[in-house]
Amino acid sequence: MDASMDGSMDGWHVEGYTEVRELGRGGQGRVVLARDDASGAPVAIKYLAGGADEAERERMRHEARMLARADSPHVARLHRLVESADGVAIVMEAVDGVSLKELLGRSGALGPEASLAVLKGSLLGLAAAHALGVVHRDYKPANVVVPADGTSRLVDFGIAVPAGREAGGSGTAYYMAPEQWNRHVARPAGDVYSATCVFVECVSGRRPYGGDRRELMRAHLTAPVPVESVPEPLRPLVAAGMAKAPDDRPASAAAFVADLERVAREAYGPEWEDRGVRRLAAAAAALAALFPLAAWLLPGGQAAGHVAGHTAGQAAGQATGHAAGHAAGHAAAQGADETVGHLTAQSAKHGAGKAAGTGAKGAAGGAKGLLAAAAGTAAVVAAGAVVVATTAGHGSGGKHDTGAPSAVTVAAVRNCTTTTYSGPTMTTMTPSAGPAKVRLPEQVKLPKGAAVFRSQIGQYLIAPAAEQCAGSMGVDGGGETDIPARSGTGGAGLTGTIAQVLPGGVGSKYQMDCDYFPDSPEAQQQGGCQPPLPVQAVPTGVPSVRASIRKDELTNGGPPSPYVAVSFATMDPNGWPTVVGCTKPWAQADLCTAALTYAFVQAVEKAHAPKADLDRAARSIAAFVASAKQ
Repeated sequence: MDASMDGSMDGWHVEGYTEVRELGRGGQGRVVLARDDASGAPVAIKYLAGGADEAERERMRHEARMLARADSPHVARLHRLVESADGVAIVMEAVDGVSLKELLGRSGALGPEASLAVLKGSLLGLAAAHALGVVHRDYKPANVVVPADGTSRLVDFGIAVPAGREAGGSGTAYYMAPEQWNRHVARPAGDVYSATCVFVECVSGRRPYGGDRRELMRAHLTAPVPVESVPEPLRPLVAAGMAKAPDDRPASAAAFVADLERVAREAYGPEWEDRGVRRLAAAAAALAALFPLAAWLLPGGQAAGHVAGHTAGQAAGQATGHAAGHAAGHAAAQGADETVGHLTAQSAKHGAGKAAGTGAKGAAGGAKGLLAAAAGTAAVVAAGAVVVATTAGHGSGGKHDTGAPSAVTVAAVRNCTTTTYSGPTMTTMTPSAGPAKVRLPEQVKLPKGAAVFRSQIGQYLIAPAAEQCAGSMGVDGGGETDIPARSGTGGAGLTGTIAQVLPGGVGSKYQMDCDYFPDSPEAQQQGGCQPPLPVQAVPTGVPSVRASIRKDELTNGGPPSPYVAVSFATMDPNGWPTVVGCTKPWAQADLCTAALTYAFVQAVEKAHAPKADLDRAARSIAAFVASAKQ
């Protein structure tokens, strides 16, 4: 990408997208709003600055890999990474909202409850990165977007690095942790410090420290933590999050969330988050004219006031819907299962948002495709589980709805304990906080006595409810999750095991490429690829995602014969494989079918695979497991 390309939307651009307008630019490049020519959907495209060297290109690839593996509603989702001789670009979700920087600049202090809501959402987004072994290093208001529903999303991981890697003094001076001002080892505790600095600014309307760069460095290194800037009940949070020594802070964002929720409930009652989110939604709606999609909703050339009023109507509708949804969900939860209340809340949120948005003319004309609301949902409690009857959008992104009700199982989620290694340092943590319960796609049948576990990368695994789950992750992001928890690799105990394996570096990635995708370009690049066991391709219906399945041989014990030992691999659009293996007594073969099918559905979820393709792959997996008796 030459200078003219970097400075203008008329230069190199990703084919298949029409650029609408520039959203921002900086030292690393620029971000534009664009339209997918095939679907008409909006996307954000981040272009690397012209003249970037190979190290900068690799940093962009690292950001794409992290976004692809993150599973959090508080992190912008990746669509694809594009590389050519002209440049590198990331195509990602277009988050329609206003930056927290803009919100603070125009609205001032947000107040305690709204600030706590922003901090919680930010920490959950950071926790998703930390669970992948990634440190953000540049958390600041400009990298947080607040949509009209009052939630918050992280949108930029441009200088993120693997935890445990030595890093220089990069970041934004107002929010940099003390250790970040010099060469240091990147740790999640640095992100906790930055998030706490932003929290102080949200509550008080002022940054924790001011002055030029030298004065800021001195303040971050030696000045007292400005706890007096926030109300007294919140001061312990600030004191812990901004402690000068990393070891004196919460070890990760996930750990900080638990402290935050406890302090918030004690100080402001159980409804603090509902009130905080409503406050954020109202503040965002007031700035709806600044939303990226404001120019999308109406043809060009219209008066700015018309666009602002139109988008504000849409935002107000979403904000009203969010508040109504929380109220309805809370009421439902009082007399029924917690998940029923949650699902009713989501239904009410979408339904009320649609009604209010329509009344305000907030979703008109060509915007209907972008702002369509979900259909209503009714939930009933069945024996031991929650079964939901719904008319829209399960397992296919809502793109293949027929209007006919279908049964969906809602299961409780258990978090796996993860041991993270950073050189000689060992940290035990759980995955980023996620939903307490999850709706299973209709292709997945939960066997009797089974449960859903959440792995260290935020993906879900199905295994016997009576078993324990644990895993390990290295500084390079590689690792393994095992159910039941076990030591060593290569086999299983008498009850068998269900395991998720991630490549830990170039060497292990190439080995997995060869083992499961021997004919792929990635495997052929290394040469001499000879897979140890035969593999069978599984059609995904999504060109960007590949899948294969194989029958495994046990090398270290296992259940007595007859048993089943199979593993299922997927390769994401960035060429990174993930393997889920299942070894179980033959009487529990249905567990393997459910576990591998769920792994497949999650792998293609972001690509919105058609329901027919999901069904076909599920049948293929079930047939393979049935043939793998040993």
